Amino acid sequence: MSKPSFYISCPFDTYSGYGARSRDIVKAIIDLDKYNVKLLSQRWGDTTWGFCEAHEKWSFLKDYAVQGVPQGVKPDIWMQITIPNEFQPVGKFNIGCTAGIESTGCQGEWISGLNRMNMNFVSSKHSRNVFQSLEFDVIDNNTKKPTGQKIKCEKPIHVIFEGADLDVYKYLPSSEIKLDLSDIKESFCFLFVGMWMQGDLGHDRKNVALMIKTFFETFKNQKIKPALVLKTSTGVENYMSRNEVLDKIKNIRETIGGDLPNVYLLQGDFTNEDMNELYNHPKIKAMISFTKGEGFGRPLLEFCLSKKPVIASGWSGQMDFLNPQFVQMIPGKLENVHPSAANKWLLKEFQWFGIETRHAKRILKDVYKKYKKYSVAAKKQGHYIRTNFSREKMGELVGKVLDANIPKFAQQVDLKLPEINANVKLPKIS
Repeated sequence: MSKPSFYISCPFDTYSGYGARSRDIVKAIIDLDKYNVKLLSQRWGDTTWGFCEAHEKWSFLKDYAVQGVPQGVKPDIWMQITIPNEFQPVGKFNIGCTAGIESTGCQGEWISGLNRMNMNFVSSKHSRNVFQSLEFDVIDNNTKKPTGQKIKCEKPIHVIFEGADLDVYKYLPSSEIKLDLSDIKESFCFLFVGMWMQGDLGHDRKNVALMIKTFFETFKNQKIKPALVLKTSTGVENYMSRNEVLDKIKNIRETIGGDLPNVYLLQGDFTNEDMNELYNHPKIKAMISFTKGEGFGRPLLEFCLSKKPVIASGWSGQMDFLNPQFVQMIPGKLENVHPSAANKWLLKEFQWFGIETRHAKRILKDVYKKYKKYSVAAKKQGHYIRTNFSREKMGELVGKVLDANIPKFAQQVDLKLPEINANVKLPKIS
Protein backbone atom coordinates (compact mmCIF):
# COMPACT_ATOMS: atom_id res chain seq x y z
CA MET A 1 0.00 0.00 0.00
CA SER A 2 1.39 3.39 -0.99
CA LYS A 3 2.11 6.03 1.63
CA PRO A 4 0.04 9.24 1.94
CA SER A 5 1.59 12.12 0.03
CA PHE A 6 3.00 14.85 2.32
CA TYR A 7 4.03 18.12 0.63
CA ILE A 8 5.91 20.66 2.75
CA SER A 9 6.50 24.23 1.58
CA CYS A 10 9.28 25.80 3.64
CA PRO A 11 12.66 27.62 3.51
CA PHE A 12 14.62 24.46 4.34
CA ASP A 13 17.65 25.51 2.24
CA THR A 14 18.12 28.98 3.75
CA TYR A 15 20.43 30.40 6.44
CA SER A 16 17.71 31.56 8.80
CA GLY A 17 15.90 30.69 12.01
CA TYR A 18 12.95 29.55 9.96
CA GLY A 19 15.34 27.49 7.87
CA ALA A 20 16.63 25.66 10.95
CA ARG A 21 13.07 25.12 12.16
CA SER A 22 12.09 23.77 8.73
CA ARG A 23 14.95 21.29 8.60
CA ASP A 24 14.15 19.93 12.05
CA ILE A 25 10.44 19.48 11.31
CA VAL A 26 11.05 17.97 7.87
CA LYS A 27 13.61 15.49 9.19
CA ALA A 28 11.24 14.44 11.97
CA ILE A 29 8.50 13.71 9.42
CA ILE A 30 10.86 11.85 7.05
CA ASP A 31 12.18 9.73 9.94
CA LEU A 32 8.63 8.57 10.74
CA ASP A 33 8.72 6.66 7.43
CA LYS A 34 4.93 6.89 7.14
CA TYR A 35 4.62 9.47 4.37
CA ASN A 36 5.76 10.13 0.83
CA VAL A 37 7.47 13.45 1.58
CA LYS A 38 8.00 16.14 -1.07
CA LEU A 39 9.69 19.49 -0.36
CA LEU A 40 8.97 22.83 -2.00
CA SER A 41 11.84 25.23 -1.32
CA GLN A 42 10.73 28.74 -0.40
CA ARG A 43 12.57 31.96 0.23
CA TRP A 44 12.80 33.55 3.67
CA GLY A 45 13.34 37.31 3.59
CA ASP A 46 16.78 38.32 2.39
CA THR A 47 18.58 35.27 3.79
CA THR A 48 20.88 33.37 1.46
CA TRP A 49 20.31 29.92 -0.03
CA GLY A 50 22.51 26.88 -0.30
CA PHE A 51 22.56 25.65 3.28
CA CYS A 52 22.05 21.99 2.38
CA GLU A 53 24.81 21.94 -0.23
CA ALA A 54 27.23 23.55 2.22
CA HIS A 55 26.34 21.16 5.06
CA GLU A 56 26.75 17.49 4.11
CA LYS A 57 24.61 16.40 7.05
CA TRP A 58 21.58 18.04 5.42
CA SER A 59 22.32 17.39 1.75
CA PHE A 60 19.86 14.45 1.72
CA LEU A 61 16.97 16.91 1.82
CA LYS A 62 17.69 17.85 -1.79
CA ASP A 63 16.55 14.35 -2.80
CA TYR A 64 13.05 15.22 -1.60
CA ALA A 65 12.82 18.55 -3.43
CA VAL A 66 10.23 19.10 -6.18
CA GLN A 67 9.34 22.16 -8.25
CA GLY A 68 5.73 22.21 -7.18
CA VAL A 69 2.53 20.24 -6.77
CA PRO A 70 1.63 18.55 -10.09
CA GLN A 71 -1.32 19.99 -12.01
CA GLY A 72 -4.59 18.51 -10.85
CA VAL A 73 -2.99 16.73 -7.85
CA LYS A 74 -4.30 17.41 -4.34
CA PRO A 75 -1.78 16.23 -1.73
CA ASP A 76 -3.10 14.09 1.09
CA ILE A 77 -1.26 16.36 3.54
CA TRP A 78 -0.02 19.89 2.97
CA MET A 79 2.22 21.82 5.38
CA GLN A 80 3.55 25.38 5.24
CA ILE A 81 6.32 26.60 7.53
CA THR A 82 6.10 30.38 7.44
CA ILE A 83 4.23 33.28 9.03
CA PRO A 84 0.47 32.61 9.40
CA ASN A 85 -0.85 35.28 7.04
CA GLU A 86 0.75 33.27 4.20
CA PHE A 87 -1.02 30.01 5.07
CA GLN A 88 -3.12 28.62 2.19
CA PRO A 89 -4.91 25.24 2.15
CA VAL A 90 -3.73 23.12 -0.77
CA GLY A 91 -4.17 19.53 0.41
CA LYS A 92 -6.90 17.28 1.79
CA PHE A 93 -5.48 17.99 5.27
CA ASN A 94 -3.57 21.23 5.87
CA ILE A 95 -1.05 22.09 8.58
CA GLY A 96 0.37 25.53 9.34
CA CYS A 97 3.68 25.75 11.20
CA THR A 98 5.03 29.06 12.50
CA ALA A 99 7.85 30.05 14.83
CA GLY A 100 5.59 32.02 17.10
CA ILE A 101 5.06 35.50 18.42
CA GLU A 102 7.13 37.76 20.67
CA SER A 103 4.47 40.08 22.11
CA THR A 104 0.90 39.84 23.43
CA GLY A 105 -0.70 40.15 20.01
CA CYS A 106 -0.58 40.03 16.24
CA GLN A 107 -2.55 41.34 13.30
CA GLY A 108 -5.92 39.82 12.45
CA GLU A 109 -4.51 38.41 9.19
CA TRP A 110 -2.49 35.92 11.22
CA ILE A 111 -5.61 34.57 12.95
CA SER A 112 -7.36 34.27 9.58
CA GLY A 113 -4.37 32.32 8.29
CA LEU A 114 -4.47 29.90 11.25
CA ASN A 115 -8.17 29.35 10.62
CA ARG A 116 -7.55 28.41 6.98
CA MET A 117 -5.63 25.30 8.08
CA ASN A 118 -6.92 22.11 9.72
CA MET A 119 -4.39 22.44 12.54
CA ASN A 120 -1.31 24.50 13.42
CA PHE A 121 2.10 24.04 15.05
CA VAL A 122 3.83 26.68 17.18
CA SER A 123 7.11 26.57 19.11
CA SER A 124 5.93 27.55 22.59
CA LYS A 125 3.00 27.68 24.99
CA HIS A 126 3.37 31.46 24.97
CA SER A 127 2.63 31.63 21.24
CA ARG A 128 -0.30 29.23 21.52
CA ASN A 129 -1.82 31.15 24.41
CA VAL A 130 -1.49 34.49 22.62
CA PHE A 131 -3.08 33.20 19.42
CA GLN A 132 -5.94 31.60 21.33
CA SER A 133 -6.64 34.72 23.40
CA LEU A 134 -7.01 37.22 20.55
CA GLU A 135 -10.23 38.49 19.05
CA PHE A 136 -10.63 40.94 16.16
CA ASP A 137 -13.47 42.83 14.50
CA VAL A 138 -14.43 41.66 11.02
CA ILE A 139 -14.14 44.66 8.66
CA ASP A 140 -16.46 45.07 5.66
CA ASN A 141 -14.39 45.28 2.45
CA ASN A 142 -16.64 47.97 0.97
CA THR A 143 -17.45 50.23 3.90
CA LYS A 144 -14.17 49.55 5.80
CA LYS A 145 -16.24 49.51 8.99
CA PRO A 146 -16.74 46.73 11.57
CA THR A 147 -19.53 44.31 10.68
CA GLY A 148 -20.29 43.45 14.29
CA GLN A 149 -18.80 40.00 13.82
CA LYS A 150 -15.62 38.80 15.52
CA ILE A 151 -12.78 36.62 14.34
CA LYS A 152 -10.78 34.41 16.71
CA CYS A 153 -8.68 31.28 16.37
CA GLU A 154 -10.97 28.27 15.90
CA LYS A 155 -8.47 25.64 14.76
CA PRO A 156 -6.31 23.42 17.01
CA ILE A 157 -2.83 24.68 17.91
CA HIS A 158 -0.18 22.18 19.03
CA VAL A 159 3.06 23.14 20.73
CA ILE A 160 6.02 21.50 18.97
CA PHE A 161 9.16 22.74 20.69
CA GLU A 162 12.45 23.33 18.88
CA GLY A 163 14.58 20.34 19.82
CA ALA A 164 18.32 20.61 20.41
CA ASP A 165 20.71 18.54 18.29
CA LEU A 166 22.53 16.56 20.99
CA ASP A 167 25.15 15.40 18.51
CA VAL A 168 26.28 19.02 18.16
CA TYR A 169 25.31 20.85 21.33
CA LYS A 170 27.01 19.17 24.24
CA TYR A 171 29.72 19.66 26.83
CA LEU A 172 33.24 19.92 25.37
CA PRO A 173 36.46 19.80 27.41
CA SER A 174 38.89 22.67 26.82
CA SER A 175 41.29 20.35 24.98
CA GLU A 176 38.75 19.90 22.16
CA ILE A 177 38.07 23.61 21.60
CA LYS A 178 39.85 25.20 18.64
CA LEU A 179 38.00 28.55 18.67
CA ASP A 180 40.53 31.34 19.21
CA LEU A 181 39.47 34.00 21.73
CA SER A 182 43.01 35.06 22.60
CA ASP A 183 42.15 38.74 21.90
CA ILE A 184 39.90 38.62 24.96
CA LYS A 185 42.08 39.27 27.99
CA GLU A 186 39.42 38.57 30.63
CA SER A 187 38.96 35.06 32.00
CA PHE A 188 35.30 35.64 32.94
CA CYS A 189 32.92 36.63 30.12
CA PHE A 190 29.17 36.90 29.90
CA LEU A 191 27.80 35.98 26.45
CA PHE A 192 24.89 37.34 24.42
CA VAL A 193 23.75 35.76 21.14
CA GLY A 194 21.20 37.46 18.90
CA MET A 195 20.56 40.25 16.40
CA TRP A 196 20.53 43.89 17.45
CA MET A 197 17.16 44.93 16.08
CA GLN A 198 15.47 48.26 15.48
CA GLY A 199 14.40 50.38 18.43
CA ASP A 200 15.65 53.19 20.67
CA LEU A 201 17.76 52.53 23.78
CA GLY A 202 15.85 50.06 25.94
CA HIS A 203 13.27 49.36 23.24
CA ASP A 204 14.89 46.95 20.73
CA ARG A 205 13.30 43.48 21.01
CA LYS A 206 16.44 41.66 22.13
CA ASN A 207 17.05 44.60 24.49
CA VAL A 208 20.75 44.64 23.58
CA ALA A 209 21.26 48.35 24.28
CA LEU A 210 19.81 48.20 27.80
CA MET A 211 21.73 44.99 28.47
CA ILE A 212 25.04 46.70 27.62
CA LYS A 213 24.13 49.78 29.66
CA THR A 214 23.18 47.62 32.66
CA PHE A 215 26.39 45.60 32.34
CA PHE A 216 28.48 48.80 32.30
CA GLU A 217 26.70 50.21 35.34
CA THR A 218 26.94 46.94 37.27
CA PHE A 219 30.71 46.54 36.98
CA LYS A 220 31.78 50.19 36.66
CA ASN A 221 34.99 51.18 38.48
CA GLN A 222 35.62 47.67 39.80
CA LYS A 223 39.27 46.68 40.08
CA ILE A 224 38.74 43.27 38.45
CA LYS A 225 35.93 43.23 35.90
CA PRO A 226 34.26 40.60 33.73
CA ALA A 227 33.76 41.16 30.01
CA LEU A 228 30.71 40.95 27.78
CA VAL A 229 30.94 39.08 24.46
CA LEU A 230 28.34 39.90 21.82
CA LYS A 231 27.68 37.43 18.99
CA THR A 232 25.43 39.82 17.13
CA SER A 233 24.82 42.01 14.09
CA THR A 234 22.26 44.43 12.74
CA GLY A 235 21.19 41.86 10.19
CA VAL A 236 23.81 42.40 7.48
CA GLU A 237 27.18 40.68 7.91
CA ASN A 238 29.57 43.28 6.50
CA TYR A 239 32.06 45.95 7.55
CA MET A 240 29.45 48.67 7.80
CA SER A 241 27.30 46.50 10.05
CA ARG A 242 30.24 45.88 12.39
CA ASN A 243 31.00 49.60 12.59
CA GLU A 244 27.33 50.35 13.26
CA VAL A 245 27.31 47.98 16.24
CA LEU A 246 30.62 49.36 17.54
CA ASP A 247 29.29 52.93 17.26
CA LYS A 248 26.21 51.98 19.27
CA ILE A 249 28.38 50.46 22.00
CA LYS A 250 30.60 53.57 22.02
CA ASN A 251 27.59 55.85 22.39
CA ILE A 252 26.30 53.87 25.38
CA ARG A 253 29.78 53.92 26.96
CA GLU A 254 30.03 57.71 26.61
CA THR A 255 26.69 58.27 28.35
CA ILE A 256 27.93 56.46 31.47
CA GLY A 257 31.61 57.36 31.74
CA GLY A 258 34.11 56.11 34.28
CA ASP A 259 36.22 52.97 34.26
CA LEU A 260 33.98 50.52 32.40
CA PRO A 261 34.36 46.82 31.55
CA ASN A 262 35.17 45.66 28.04
CA VAL A 263 32.65 44.58 25.41
CA TYR A 264 33.86 42.33 22.58
CA LEU A 265 32.06 41.84 19.29
CA LEU A 266 32.00 38.57 17.33
CA GLN A 267 30.50 38.66 13.85
CA GLY A 268 30.42 36.51 10.75
CA ASP A 269 29.07 33.08 9.94
CA PHE A 270 29.48 30.50 12.70
CA THR A 271 28.60 26.87 12.07
CA ASN A 272 26.61 25.00 14.69
CA GLU A 273 29.86 23.33 15.74
CA ASP A 274 31.52 26.75 16.03
CA MET A 275 28.68 27.95 18.25
CA ASN A 276 29.06 24.92 20.51
CA GLU A 277 32.77 25.65 20.85
CA LEU A 278 31.91 29.25 21.74
CA TYR A 279 29.43 28.09 24.38
CA ASN A 280 32.00 25.72 25.89
CA HIS A 281 35.00 28.03 25.70
CA PRO A 282 36.60 28.38 29.17
CA LYS A 283 36.43 32.19 28.96
CA ILE A 284 32.64 32.08 28.43
CA LYS A 285 31.06 31.60 31.85
CA ALA A 286 27.36 32.44 31.44
CA MET A 287 24.75 33.57 28.92
CA ILE A 288 22.56 36.62 29.46
CA SER A 289 19.38 37.68 27.66
CA PHE A 290 17.28 40.74 28.51
CA THR A 291 14.88 39.92 25.68
CA LYS A 292 11.47 41.56 25.59
CA GLY A 293 9.90 38.54 23.91
CA GLU A 294 10.76 35.27 22.16
CA GLY A 295 8.72 32.85 20.11
CA PHE A 296 11.02 30.19 21.56
CA GLY A 297 14.62 31.31 22.24
CA ARG A 298 16.78 28.69 20.54
CA PRO A 299 20.28 30.00 21.54
CA LEU A 300 19.28 29.82 25.21
CA LEU A 301 18.24 26.19 24.78
CA GLU A 302 21.46 25.22 23.05
CA PHE A 303 23.69 27.09 25.51
CA CYS A 304 22.16 25.20 28.45
CA LEU A 305 23.81 22.02 27.17
CA SER A 306 27.23 23.53 27.97
CA LYS A 307 26.13 23.26 31.64
CA LYS A 308 26.85 26.93 32.36
CA PRO A 309 24.58 29.47 34.12
CA VAL A 310 21.85 31.31 32.22
CA ILE A 311 20.38 34.71 33.14
CA ALA A 312 17.22 35.53 31.20
CA SER A 313 14.00 37.53 31.13
CA GLY A 314 11.18 35.75 32.92
CA TRP A 315 8.55 35.89 30.17
CA SER A 316 7.61 34.45 26.74
CA GLY A 317 8.74 31.36 24.82
CA GLN A 318 11.91 30.52 26.76
CA MET A 319 9.84 29.83 29.87
CA ASP A 320 8.88 26.45 28.35
CA PHE A 321 12.39 25.06 28.79
CA LEU A 322 14.17 27.31 31.32
CA ASN A 323 13.47 25.79 34.70
CA PRO A 324 13.30 28.58 37.35
CA GLN A 325 14.87 26.18 39.88
CA PHE A 326 18.08 26.09 37.83
CA VAL A 327 18.11 29.38 35.88
CA GLN A 328 18.24 32.99 37.06
CA MET A 329 15.04 34.62 35.78
CA ILE A 330 14.98 38.43 35.72
CA PRO A 331 11.63 39.79 36.95
CA GLY A 332 9.82 42.64 35.24
CA LYS A 333 6.47 43.76 33.89
CA LEU A 334 4.63 44.09 30.60
CA GLU A 335 4.96 47.38 28.75
CA ASN A 336 3.79 48.73 25.40
CA VAL A 337 5.82 47.98 22.30
CA HIS A 338 7.68 51.21 21.63
CA PRO A 339 6.92 52.99 18.31
CA SER A 340 10.65 52.88 17.44
CA ALA A 341 10.54 49.05 17.50
CA ALA A 342 7.16 48.59 15.86
CA ASN A 343 6.75 47.26 12.32
CA LYS A 344 4.02 45.64 10.22
CA TRP A 345 4.33 42.40 12.22
CA LEU A 346 5.14 43.84 15.66
CA LEU A 347 2.32 46.23 16.51
CA LYS A 348 2.61 49.10 19.00
CA GLU A 349 -0.86 48.47 20.43
CA PHE A 350 0.39 45.24 22.04
CA GLN A 351 2.80 44.60 24.90
CA TRP A 352 6.02 42.78 25.70
CA PHE A 353 8.36 42.40 28.68
CA GLY A 354 10.48 45.00 30.37
CA ILE A 355 13.05 43.75 32.88
CA GLU A 356 13.68 45.44 36.22
CA THR A 357 17.28 46.63 35.93
CA ARG A 358 17.96 46.72 39.68
CA HIS A 359 17.20 42.98 39.88
CA ALA A 360 19.27 42.34 36.75
CA LYS A 361 22.27 44.10 38.32
CA ARG A 362 21.91 42.09 41.51
CA ILE A 363 21.80 38.80 39.58
CA LEU A 364 24.80 39.71 37.38
CA LYS A 365 26.89 40.56 40.46
CA ASP A 366 25.84 37.44 42.30
CA VAL A 367 26.59 35.06 39.40
CA TYR A 368 30.00 36.72 38.99
CA LYS A 369 30.91 36.53 42.68
CA LYS A 370 29.36 33.12 43.48
CA TYR A 371 29.92 31.35 40.19
CA LYS A 372 30.46 27.87 41.62
CA LYS A 373 27.09 28.00 43.38
CA TYR A 374 25.28 28.79 40.13
CA SER A 375 27.28 26.24 38.16
CA VAL A 376 25.73 23.45 40.23
CA ALA A 377 22.23 24.54 39.20
CA ALA A 378 23.39 25.00 35.58
CA LYS A 379 24.42 21.35 35.36
CA LYS A 380 20.89 20.38 36.44
CA GLN A 381 19.41 22.67 33.77
CA GLY A 382 21.63 21.03 31.15
CA HIS A 383 20.40 17.59 32.19
CA TYR A 384 16.81 18.89 32.09
CA ILE A 385 17.25 20.04 28.47
CA ARG A 386 19.00 16.84 27.38
CA THR A 387 16.21 14.72 28.86
CA ASN A 388 13.18 16.70 27.72
CA PHE A 389 14.06 18.99 24.78
CA SER A 390 16.20 17.02 22.34
CA ARG A 391 15.51 16.83 18.61
CA GLU A 392 14.63 13.14 19.13
CA LYS A 393 11.99 14.06 21.72
CA MET A 394 10.62 16.68 19.35
CA GLY A 395 10.39 14.06 16.59
CA GLU A 396 8.45 11.72 18.88
CA LEU A 397 6.01 14.54 19.65
CA VAL A 398 5.53 15.33 15.94
CA GLY A 399 4.69 11.66 15.30
CA LYS A 400 2.15 11.52 18.14
CA VAL A 401 0.38 14.69 17.00
CA LEU A 402 0.21 13.57 13.37
CA ASP A 403 -1.05 10.09 14.31
CA ALA A 404 -3.76 11.56 16.52
CA ASN A 405 -5.03 14.17 14.06
CA ILE A 406 -4.45 13.19 10.42
CA PRO A 407 -7.38 11.20 9.00
CA LYS A 408 -6.98 7.91 7.19
CA PHE A 409 -6.87 8.38 3.46
CA ALA A 410 -8.04 5.86 0.89
CA GLN A 411 -4.80 4.57 -0.55
CA GLN A 412 -3.95 2.85 -3.79
CA VAL A 413 -3.13 -0.82 -3.25
CA ASP A 414 -0.34 -2.21 -5.40
CA LEU A 415 -1.72 -5.45 -6.85
CA LYS A 416 0.67 -8.20 -7.74
CA LEU A 417 -0.34 -10.46 -10.60
CA PRO A 418 0.15 -14.23 -10.12
CA GLU A 419 3.16 -15.71 -11.81
CA ILE A 420 2.68 -18.31 -14.55
CA ASN A 421 4.36 -21.62 -13.87
CA ALA A 422 6.44 -22.26 -16.97
CA ASN A 423 6.47 -26.02 -16.28
CA VAL A 424 2.73 -26.42 -16.68
CA LYS A 425 1.86 -28.27 -19.90
CA LEU A 426 -1.09 -26.76 -21.72
CA PRO A 427 -3.41 -29.03 -23.70
CA LYS A 428 -2.94 -29.09 -27.43
CA ILE A 429 -5.64 -27.54 -29.57
CA SER A 430 -6.56 -29.81 -32.39
